[in-house]
Amino acid sequence: MASKNYYDVTEWHVGNPYEDIGEVINSIIADIKSRQTTPDVNGGGKPGAAIFIPSGDYHLRTQVRIDISYLKIMGTGHGFTSSSIRFNTPKEELADWHEIWPGGSRILVDLEPEVSDRSASEAEQAAGAAFYVERSGAPRISSVEFSNFCIDGLHFMDDGSGNDDPENTYVNGKTGIYIASAQDSFRITEMGLIYLEHGITSYHADAMTIHDNFIAECGNCIELRGSGQASKITDNLMGAGYKGYSIFAQNFGGLLVATNNVFPRGSSSVHFDGVVRSSITGNRFHSFYPGMLIFSGSCSENLVASNHFLRDHEPWPPMLKYDNGLDDTYGLLSISGCNNSIIANHISETIAAKYLKPAGVKPVIIRVVAGSGNYISNNHIVATTEDEKEQRANVSDSAEETTEKKDACFSAQVDALLTADRLVPLEVIELMS
Repeated sequence: MASKNYYDVTEWHVGNPYEDIGEVINSIIADIKSRQTTPDVNGGGKPGAAIFIPSGDYHLRTQVRIDISYLKIMGTGHGFTSSSIRFNTPKEELADWHEIWPGGSRILVDLEPEVSDRSASEAEQAAGAAFYVERSGAPRISSVEFSNFCIDGLHFMDDGSGNDDPENTYVNGKTGIYIASAQDSFRITEMGLIYLEHGITSYHADAMTIHDNFIAECGNCIELRGSGQASKITDNLMGAGYKGYSIFAQNFGGLLVATNNVFPRGSSSVHFDGVVRSSITGNRFHSFYPGMLIFSGSCSENLVASNHFLRDHEPWPPMLKYDNGLDDTYGLLSISGCNNSIIANHISETIAAKYLKPAGVKPVIIRVVAGSGNYISNNHIVATTEDEKEQRANVSDSAEETTEKKDACFSAQVDALLTADRLVPLEVIELMS
């Protein structure tokens, strides 16, 4: 017997999901609410439903509004492929590519939000969200799940800064998932989020799981705002743009950030603001800029342990002119707060002296900006730079490489990572307070 609480967007009788999947999903949610009206029937009453999105491209021109618990929206694949590489590849080369756009169960966000100044305000961010979740009253909305589909913001736009390539601005006013009200036990898993100014923004989260997602080439990846507790960000592959956060948490207690692989170009890898009694463990962080880990707003009693931090310089030509604006005196790790433990991390800085800001400065690895009682111990710090003779030889060799080799993002980054055999020590300040 088919369940009335399972929906396939391609079989629903209202709207066309390929033209506007937002209209279709809103109609399905309205149907669920019209059928599930009684809160207590024989110990049950409102079981919610599952909405299935088969593989394919679905335009979203109407924001999806979610105000019911126990709803799962799921697809058949996160469909991620790099839009940044595509937009920075000469058009004549694209004819030979196997595929051009992200795939899987792909939602194309065709909303046109207003964006003031250089980035979206809070209200504009909410208006530009593909999925907007909010419900007032008791109890809090609970157990909404997003799983295994792609949300694609499609394009970035001119940010008013004079950037000659709008596709590299990380600004478009679009958000993948925006959760506005307090909630309990939400799950965001196996998703692909790309080319959104904000990937996931959640306010007042409790027991939230953000796990095993691919969130990259977004202005910001994960933002936990307002306040929250007892949540986890685990096993994700992600990386924001040079203006935004890869992981940001505000006024949180009991947050677990573990076993993530965070790519470079984010303004920071992790930024905690007023976060207490939380853990950052077993992650691999890679950055092209100082300020990889930032504790601000008096963070206290947090554990940062067994992570690998790597800071090197941007190797891909199209992105060389961008950075996060911080000097190398800022610190790879910048700590403001009390009684935090920063122990047993491996911290690598590998950068040519000519890229340091200001010129001639000794880079600061760990900087304690404010606070007391912080325990910083047993961290292995490796600071290196290229030997000048090797560097000149590498420049000469690179001039002979083919255009395809020089312009390949993957090749450039892998080659940069594998330079350990030609490095010499770099003088740094390991700890400053």
